Amino acid sequence: MAYLWVKDREVANDVLQQVFEKAWVRKNDLESMDNPTAWMVKALKNESLQHFRSTRKIDPLGDLDLADATKTDEEESVDRMQQVLRFLEKLPEKQREVFHLREVEGLAYEEIASYLEISLDQVKVNLFRARQQLKVYLIGKK
Repeated sequence: MAYLWVKDREVANDVLQQVFEKAWVRKNDLESMDNPTAWMVKALKNESLQHFRSTRKIDPLGDLDLADATKTDEEESVDRMQQVLRFLEKLPEKQREVFHLREVEGLAYEEIASYLEISLDQVKVNLFRARQQLKVYLIGKK
């Protein structure tokens, strides 16, 4: 999830490490929480936002050139993935988060609802809308 938000593996690892440090300091509080995982996801999101406030980093995928027609199957697969990542950036935040948690992280709908503190119906609606928009986007890119 950190990578989804900050778009840089090293920064995502740093953000995640900061969250783990905060969790360690609050380990007694976390043990008594009903859903410590939800707290961790919120803390991760807050740390990611703090990173943007402090650095105002620009998206590294924005400068990629996808026009090379002599690409291997592997390169085409990477290009398609980069297109999907660019598309995901255009989705509303809730749709992007739900899509990532379901399709990338493989979480169940109930887990997503709990992590994001939204209803199960909202999870289903946001995932459906994200998938529909992705389908339209990819069909237009062929």
